[in-house]
Amino acid sequence: MTEADSEHPGPRTNVPRVVWSWALYDWANSAFTTLVVTFIYSTYFTQAIAPDEITGTSWWSRAVGLSAILIAIISPIVGAMADRQGRRKRFLATTTGVCVIATAALTFVSPGAPHAALFALTLFVVANVAFETSGVFYNSFLPEITTSDRIGRVSGYGWGLGYVGGLICMVIALVGFVQPDTPWFGISKAGGFNVRATNLLVAGWFALFSLPLFLMVPERPALRGKRGRIAGAVRKLWSTLHSIRRYRQIVRFLVARLIYNDGLVTIFAFGGIYAAGTFGMPLSEVILFGIALNLASGVGAFAFGILDDRIGGKKTILATIVALFLATGLAVFAPTKTWLWVAGILIGIFVGPNQSASRSLMGRFIPDKQQAEFFGFFAFSGKATSFLGPLLLGIAAKAFGTQRAGVAIVLLFLLVGGGLLLSVDETAGVIEGRLAPED
Repeated sequence: MTEADSEHPGPRTNVPRVVWSWALYDWANSAFTTLVVTFIYSTYFTQAIAPDEITGTSWWSRAVGLSAILIAIISPIVGAMADRQGRRKRFLATTTGVCVIATAALTFVSPGAPHAALFALTLFVVANVAFETSGVFYNSFLPEITTSDRIGRVSGYGWGLGYVGGLICMVIALVGFVQPDTPWFGISKAGGFNVRATNLLVAGWFALFSLPLFLMVPERPALRGKRGRIAGAVRKLWSTLHSIRRYRQIVRFLVARLIYNDGLVTIFAFGGIYAAGTFGMPLSEVILFGIALNLASGVGAFAFGILDDRIGGKKTILATIVALFLATGLAVFAPTKTWLWVAGILIGIFVGPNQSASRSLMGRFIPDKQQAEFFGFFAFSGKATSFLGPLLLGIAAKAFGTQRAGVAIVLLFLLVGGGLLLSVDETAGVIEGRLAPED
């Protein structure tokens, strides 16, 4: 054990088997964001289930926005409950299972069914809320399995694996379900069932590859005398909020992330829709576009993880925000599909490091034994106002009759969020977390 390891005592710190088992959960869950949220199912919904693409874009944006509101409300409470009960794996298993089941159910909502759009959006909201909430418990293990001098690269390993996992799952969906004249397993193409069946692939992928975390990553015991449920968790949250002045740098960081993450959420939710609606990409090319973005994101997350440990999370995030601003501007004004591809690859390279460095910076700031609670606030900051980006995109697209006007909203969120991040003092934030009183 190195001197740095003393910051996070325990026999499982920086153990490769534990680190990679944890990181593999990113590989597992990224299939959902890649295929369902961003590229395949979101595009399919706007083109096949909704009355038309503009209406579908507006409806999808509202579903994403509703998910964000629910996640913002739920995450801090369940995070505090998990910390108190020492049952983060149980919470993680529950939310993972709900996401898997709801995602699989999307397969069986056919375009011609009564109220198909309502059923599809309801299932999507359930799956998306469960998916995002599972991240609270998953992320909370990060400060325990590694040390502060390696947390950037370990977070990067997870994000990198996630993008590679999403890439491989996307390739399987493309060659096995979407493109062939005869899809695998004799799946019918009638009514687009072969496209909807990619949800079964996502569900199985998520369930299978999440298992190593449950088997290999240790669970910290419950806090002594702290097994209360919702009432106790709410009291603990109120106590934390009452004393939040102790964590000024966390507050500043979360406010900044509240804004710049809105831009990222909007990119994720509407990347495929924008490529198809504005540039006429067929679904097969949208999938190829997604594959290229995932490959670029995986490379970026791996590479910037090491840079994060060397220069710090704040500087890494700021660098990615500048790059994302320029790349998104290129996407908004791209005159041809070729330029959209260039913009998309650039977005991919920097979006992974942005997310990874945000997670690792939060991990450096968090007080010991309150990981899930504070990552609940982290989830809150990612979702509390994230409905604004998709909502404003949908409103602008409908008002101006073009998706370009909607995507331009992303630039504003990146600019404001990056400006707020300048006020964060990373060194002071680490000290605040270490000096936090015991619960």
